[in-house]
Order: sequence, then C-alpha cells, then structure tokens
Amino acid sequence: MPSSSTAAAAMASLRALPLPVLVPLVVSALAFLVTVLRRVLRRQRPVYLLNYSCHLPDVDRQVNLEVCEYFGLKCRRYSDDIADFMRLIYSKSGLGQETFAPPFIFSGRFEKTLAFAVQEAEEGLFAVVGQLLAKADVTPADISVLVVACSMFSPMPSLASMIAHRFKMRPDVKAYSVAGMGCSAGTVGIDTAARSLRCQRRPGYALVVVTENTSLNWYFGENKHMLVTNCIFRVGTAAALVTDVPARRADAKYELVRTLRTHHGADDAAFHAATQMEDERGNLGVALTKDLVRVAGAALRRHITTLGPRVLPAAEMARYAWRVARAYAAGNRKAAAAEVPDFQRAFEHMCIHSGGKAVIDSVARLMGFGPSVVEPARATLHRFGNTSSSLVFYELAYFEAKRRVRAGDRLWMLAFGTGFKACSNVWRALRDCGPDADNPWNGCVHRYPVPPPPPSKTHKHP
Repeated sequence: MPSSSTAAAAMASLRALPLPVLVPLVVSALAFLVTVLRRVLRRQRPVYLLNYSCHLPDVDRQVNLEVCEYFGLKCRRYSDDIADFMRLIYSKSGLGQETFAPPFIFSGRFEKTLAFAVQEAEEGLFAVVGQLLAKADVTPADISVLVVACSMFSPMPSLASMIAHRFKMRPDVKAYSVAGMGCSAGTVGIDTAARSLRCQRRPGYALVVVTENTSLNWYFGENKHMLVTNCIFRVGTAAALVTDVPARRADAKYELVRTLRTHHGADDAAFHAATQMEDERGNLGVALTKDLVRVAGAALRRHITTLGPRVLPAAEMARYAWRVARAYAAGNRKAAAAEVPDFQRAFEHMCIHSGGKAVIDSVARLMGFGPSVVEPARATLHRFGNTSSSLVFYELAYFEAKRRVRAGDRLWMLAFGTGFKACSNVWRALRDCGPDADNPWNGCVHRYPVPPPPPSKTHKHP
C-alpha cells in the first residue's frame, strides 16, 4: 500500500540520521505532543450566563425622604442633631425617591427582629428564583450548584437551605452560603459557581442568588459613621443562572470570559474600612470609615494592574507604557503613578460598583471615565439605592432596558467588598439583549439618566 511504503521510507530516513541530530528531534517532538495534550486536558469548559432576574418589591415598600423622616420621628430613637445629619447625608447620597426599604420600616413597631429579617430574605429570594427558573426553562432538579450570598444575615438553617427547601432541589446539590463578602458577593458568587461547574465531571447548571438584609443591622445609635448605612442601603436581590451545558449556548445571553479576585485585607486601613460592630451602647450596625473611598481607590489601582494585561489590547498597553516612561523621563513621578490604561478600549459596557456617590466619583476620577460610562451606576444608585451584592445585576438590566447590548460586546462587572476585596467578571454578549418582561427598569428607564443634583456644602463629621 502507498501509505505503508511512505511510512517505511520515513522510518528509514529517521534511522539514517546521525544520533546527535535524531535525539534533539525526538525530544522536541515529544515536548510538542506533551504541550498540546496538557492544553487540551486543561482547557476549561465555557460557562454561560443563561439568564438572570432582579427583584422589584411592591410599590408599598417604596421609601422617600418623607417616609424616612416620619420613621425617625416616630421611633423616638434619634435626637434633632442626628436627624439633621441623616437628612443631610440623604440629600447628598444620590438616592432618589423610589428606593425600597425592609418590611419592619412599615410595620409601626420600630423594632428590628429576626422575624422581619426572615421575611425580608424570603420575599426577595423566593421571588427572583421563581421568576428566573420559569423564564430560563430550567427546573429545580436541574440545579447541581447553588451559591447564596448575604453579608449581614446568616440564619440557621442557611439561606441556601431555605431555597433548597422551598424549591425542592435534589439531594446532591452542592450548596454554598457565603457571608461577610460585602458588595463584592455578586461577582464572587459568579466566580465560585463557574469554578464549581468546571470541577464537575458532567456539565450542569449553577444558581447564584445574592441579596442583602438590613433588618437586623438598622442602626439606632448616634455614631455618625454607622448612621450612613441607614441613609444609603436599600432592599435588593438578584439571581443568575450559569451553565456549562454546550447545548444551551444558543439560549444564553453572555459567555464568561474571565474572572479576577484580589484581596487587600493585609492592610489595616483596608481591613477596617467597613466593619459590622456595636457602638459604645451596644447598638449593632455597620461603620463606614473616612478611609473607605481612599481604600477603594487604592484597591482598584492594584486590581487593574493585574487585570489590565489580560484584557487590554497590546496597542493600549504600549501607549500606557509610553505615557508612564515619558512622565518618569520628565522627572514627574506623581504623574507617572497617576497614569492608568484606557479600559474603554477593552469593554463596550461597564457595570461599575455603585455603592455610593463618593465611590462612583472616585472610580470615575481614577479611571478617567466620562459621565456616559458611569451613567448606569448613578442611575442604579438613584433608582434602587445601594443594594450591595446585587448592584451589578441591576446595572446590567439597565443596559438591556436601554437596548445597548449587541452581540460580541464586552462587558465588565466590577465590585468592591469588605475586608477589603475587589472582584471582576468579564463577559461577552452572545446576542443582542433587550429587556425581559421582569426587567426592574421597565416603566421607569425612560426617566434616566437624571440631571446631576446641585453641589451641596461640605459637611465634616467625626
């Protein structure tokens, strides 16, 4: 046969080669085969965002400045000075008049109890999971990984167990209840779910549910660092369904391209920037220190130092290196340190952490973002307040409500968390994405972006 004669001729040619030539040739061929095999074996299965849902509470849970003032007056826990301080913080916060508050605010009892905390959790968790499973055409029995994150409420049984019980999930579901991660828990949950799916022998589905619970952490004291959370944190929950089932790629909205988590807790200021604590009178709450914005900026700079080379085009990295070198050559080390790459060359859309007006301003200033880039963050803060870990999903829903997402677009989710940590999810849109029927922006997105509020006088507090 021709093929066998060709092979025999090749073998004869190899035997005729001198040993000093033959040995390196064979070693190189084996090394090439080993490299190819290692890359094939290590290749990760693609993970897709099949769909997601964001909770929109009932209208009777909406809270504005008038409701907040009424609550503060009726509960008889705050002095006039403290009431004035919270009113000032609220006016400068960037929150609108249609955010949502926890159930106990409207109960008339003015007491934070475990029952109210459980009610707040169940209302958000059960609603978004039910909506998501229905529109994604996935049953609870299909879920192999369940990740539930809530920083300030960790009951027993866990929130993950509450969902597994309510939706009758299968006995072998891998359930994770994540606490204490702060606003980064949404992006951390996606990373955890993706890693868990890729560790399984067979493709499956992972359900990520993120929420925050303010009922038991509403602060009734006089520590001004701890009063800020009363003014900016609001009710919000999101659920995302990710999968590595190849057949569901056609149904998915986005493909997960990359995740990155960096932890900066070794620094004392970063570790203590946001802390759950009791004041001197035993009142429980969350303290946000003066260092929070500075810490967020420093953490972001270190985070993008790692992320940049992995996502930015080579041309932008070269331009960045040239600008830094030019500043150093001019003897301006401060200007060199302030240089950052243009991340708008890597992403069409950015879901920037919208934990507060000052944080958004700091990120925009450090990254050189214009008003259009941070528009979704400001709109989300205005409409829903700081909903903690679910913020990035409300921002994603804003992009879809505005019909801005096109197939092939790259999207960056960036969130900060207590401890202090930063986490990024990088997505690629698989199709044009418009608003779903349960998009929380339906009915109000036409009012955004809103004009920026007038500048207020600087208020210093201890």
